[in-house]
Amino acid sequence: MAFKINISEAGKTYKIETESEDLIGKKIGDKLSGSELSSDLAGYEFEIRGTSDKAGFPGKKDVSGPALRRVLLTKGPFLRTTPHKGFRKKKTVRGKEISANIVQINLNVVKKGSKKLDEVFSDQGKKE
Repeated sequence: MAFKINISEAGKTYKIETESEDLIGKKIGDKLSGSELSSDLAGYEFEIRGTSDKAGFPGKKDVSGPALRRVLLTKGPFLRTTPHKGFRKKKTVRGKEISANIVQINLNVVKKGSKKLDEVFSDQGKKE
C-alpha cells in the first residue's frame, strides 16, 4: 500500500510516494516531521491538510475515525454550489484518521529544512 503525498509550498506542489506505515493513525491537522517520509526531507515539518481514499471520497476534519460517513452539508469546500438559500445535501466523506484505505495525503509545509524542496525533488528526478 503506497501513499501518494502532495506537498505544497508557496504555490508549488511536489509529489512523492511512500510505503511508510508511520502515517496510519495520524489525523487531518496533525503535524509530522519530514524524516518520517524521506531522509531527504529531514528538518522539515508538515501539517496534514487533507486526504482522499481509493474511491475518491475526501477526508473531512469534522468526522471522527477512518470510516465512511454520510453527512449533511450546508456550505464549504465539499459542496460546490448552492442553488438557493437553505440548501442542504448529504454527501459521503471519509473520517479524519488515516487508514489503509487512504491513497492520497495532502501536506502543507510548516517549518522549512536546510535544503530547499526544489533541490530535494530535482535530485529525486535524476535518481529515477
